[in-house]
Amino acid sequence: MSSPDYRHTSILWAGPEHAADLAVMHAQLFPQPWDKAAFETLLSHPGSIAFLARIATPQPQTIGFVLAQMAADEAEILTLGVIPAHQRHGLGVKLVEAICRAARKSEVRKLFLEVAQSNAAARGLYGKLGFEVVGERKGYYEKPGAEAETASVMALKL
Repeated sequence: MSSPDYRHTSILWAGPEHAADLAVMHAQLFPQPWDKAAFETLLSHPGSIAFLARIATPQPQTIGFVLAQMAADEAEILTLGVIPAHQRHGLGVKLVEAICRAARKSEVRKLFLEVAQSNAAARGLYGKLGFEVVGERKGYYEKPGAEAETASVMALKL
């Protein structure tokens, strides 16, 4: 089986009809995954922006997602993920860039997110894209059987 050509990844708008796919991917990535109903609610909100990353090789497969919400001139990335077998190929960058383009078109001036302080890969990705740490939230990420982890709040001026 040949490996996918990530240069030809499609970035597609996502809506409530994609909630089940998002829930399946989210469960592969996060210890406390969001279910289909949670995604349906979030994706039905009028301020939501969401995209899917899809590859066509060898068969069409959705391999990543990003979901953000806008309010006035600010937006927040609520969740972003690429399934493990397809990480480290620039798909996270493509998804965040899609959110940035859509947010700019909606006159958003600042984009926020939270990221676990221990998540060096994600922090590196966001730093590469120009996000800066603007604060922290102690005990933000609850982990079953472990101490809650602090999140860095990052922001990007659009």
